[in-house]
Order: sequence, then C-alpha cells, then structure tokens
Amino acid sequence: MSLKFMRKSTLTSHREDIDPLAGIANLFDASIVVIVSMMIALFTTFNLLGLMDEKSQVTITTKNAQGEMQIVTKQGAEIKVQKVTKTELSGEGVRLGTAFQLDDGRVVYVPD
Repeated sequence: MSLKFMRKSTLTSHREDIDPLAGIANLFDASIVVIVSMMIALFTTFNLLGLMDEKSQVTITTKNAQGEMQIVTKQGAEIKVQKVTKTELSGEGVRLGTAFQLDDGRVVYVPD
C-alpha cells in the first residue's frame, strides 16, 4: 500500500528555492522609478526645468504659513536664499520698477 499524498510532486522537486528578499529588492527598484518620475513631473508642472540649466537665471518667491517670505535666486551655478523682513531700511537708491497686486493676490513686477 503506497501513500500517494506523501510523495513529493514532480513540480515541487524541480522548483527553485524562493528568495524572500528578491521581492523587496524589486519593490525598492520600483519605488526609485516612481520617485524619479514624480520629480520629473513636478519640475515640468511648475516649469522648474530652468533650475537644472547652468546658464539660466531663476527667481522664486515663497511664503510659509507664518507669513515669512523668502526669495530664492539662481544665477548660473550660484543659488542665494534671502529672507524678507518687515523692518524698514533707509538710504539712497535707484528706482527699478513698480509692483502691482492683482485682485487674486498675485504681485506683478513691471520694470521701468
């Protein structure tokens, strides 16, 4: 009397050992692809591809939840971050242009 259910099937005897870390490595690779594609999508959505170009000049103004403003300026390979304060300054200078605030809150700078 033979017990057929006790024998190993031919499918399992020829099957390779399964590496549990192989699935995690594949997930890591997939996540890297997703992250890079998200970065490219954000750069193209916000027209920030100029940040990658060495010869470009980009100025970005940001305002956080506390109302503090920062001006990020990129000229060539140099990037400067300036914080805008509410303190008044005095001195002599040259008029560069006029800034207008639109109804929706945006500010437009018009050089002279």
